Amino acid sequence: MDDNAANPKEATSYDDPDAPWNKEFSEEEMVGWNDGVITEFRENNGQVGGDYAGATLLLLTTTGAKSGKPHVVPLGALYRGDVMYVSSFMEDKYPAWYHNAKADPRVTIELGGEKFAATADVLTGERYDEFAAWALAQNSLLAEYQAKVDKPLPLVVLRRAQ
Repeated sequence: MDDNAANPKEATSYDDPDAPWNKEFSEEEMVGWNDGVITEFRENNGQVGGDYAGATLLLLTTTGAKSGKPHVVPLGALYRGDVMYVSSFMEDKYPAWYHNAKADPRVTIELGGEKFAATADVLTGERYDEFAAWALAQNSLLAEYQAKVDKPLPLVVLRRAQ
């Protein structure tokens, strides 16, 4: 499951035991978790209930770096002004969507009832440093999480294709 920081209205701390990313789920519950969110998203023009009710989610479709197959994942739509970006809480490794976007930046985004081609810009170096400083200052959940992990959080800017 790719958890995200898209619902700060509900969780005020990364360690909030009621935050979706801190809940315990059985293996059976985890199988197909994203599939249910994706189905609900598509049936309701981007709106979902449960833990992510009220959050602005998007569906990001990447091309599998190894498989070459489409890979769809729900993520929180985050914004810096007009610039849309995504990140996620990761455990011991970066999520598949991040590796896929690095390998092939051509992605598809579903946001609300709209679907469009986009380019994923995986931030690195000085661009990452500047953007991360801003994002962590603006998003306390990302900042709290970043303080707990050694790897830099994934930050990917999404731009609508021309």
